[in-house]
Amino acid sequence: MGHLSTHVLDTMHGRPAAGMAVTLQRLDGPVTETVLSLVLNHDGRNDGGALLGGQTLVAGRYRLLFGVAAYFRGLGVVLPEPPFLDEVPVDFGIADTEARYHVPLLVSPWSYSTYRGS
Repeated sequence: MGHLSTHVLDTMHGRPAAGMAVTLQRLDGPVTETVLSLVLNHDGRNDGGALLGGQTLVAGRYRLLFGVAAYFRGLGVVLPEPPFLDEVPVDFGIADTEARYHVPLLVSPWSYSTYRGS
């Protein structure tokens, strides 16, 4: 059965990004709908596991919005105003609702990378 998940690693400190706020949005043309908002657990993941799965995993365009600047400021990292990275959006598509979509984020205050994991 297909599902969507995420995992965030703080590459500045070499650990999971515990406490980072994440918002999942569904993009439908000009309409952006917030599906859920969460705070990552001690392992940099959603406490509930998959963000979407089963009947809630619908084909379409999505965005994960990661609260990067707020997370690093919460750790006491001094950032300029405005910060280089504030909220990091990752837009992606789900075509196969039977597939697994894992969207990890590796992030520091100055860079990020992502890929489709499994």
